[in-house]
Amino acid sequence: MTRNEAKKRIIFALDVDNLADITKWSEKLSSDVGMLKVGKELFTSCGPAAVQAVKANGGSVFLDLKYHDIPNTVAQAMLAAGRLGVKLVNLHALGGPEMMEKAGQAVRKEFGESERPKILAVTILTSSTQETLKAVGIEYTVEQMVVRLARLAQESGMDGVVASPVEIEAIRTACGPSFLVVTPGVRPAFAAVDDQKRIMTPVEAIKAGADYLVIGRPIARAADPLKAVEMIVDEIAAGAE
Repeated sequence: MTRNEAKKRIIFALDVDNLADITKWSEKLSSDVGMLKVGKELFTSCGPAAVQAVKANGGSVFLDLKYHDIPNTVAQAMLAAGRLGVKLVNLHALGGPEMMEKAGQAVRKEFGESERPKILAVTILTSSTQETLKAVGIEYTVEQMVVRLARLAQESGMDGVVASPVEIEAIRTACGPSFLVVTPGVRPAFAAVDDQKRIMTPVEAIKAGADYLVIGRPIARAADPLKAVEMIVDEIAAGAE
């Protein structure tokens, strides 16, 4: 894999809460990563201006708001995301097939195939464990539940899923090679594990079949963030040939 291909696989998590920091990070990293992720904290603090600030500095956006509501509400939220010009947007697969189907139908009806955002379904959060699932009444194992939700998402017209790296191979077996897999829970060898439970290195995740890797703190907390990105890109390029 070339270095250019490798850097396109990285999504930098913008774990900040103000426009000044968005501008700083998007100016610094937009040309060195594939996308920047705008999540709940940032979007709640800054609203659509967060997306606009990234785009103004040449970055593409993964809008990570994990919608989970009644079908019509989620469909309308997805249309709003599409109008912002984001590249990826997500919802919770646990919202069920009707919610996912209506969201996908609404987006495909309003936008051209090349202009629309790709819609991802969140399976099970990477901070969750078997005990987490049992606590909310789910008796399947984590892997069983992830695969079950991935299949449901594919059947409901989603473009892919967000899942931990350790479930990638099972998702690929169940859903095939063209179904997108975006994975958080990726930690380079030089980084701390933090609060992630089901993790892999970038190379391991790419080899397992991940399309995109969401990486935040290992880059943001590095003494030299650009150097950290270069190290990750070099690792992927060398190891995922």
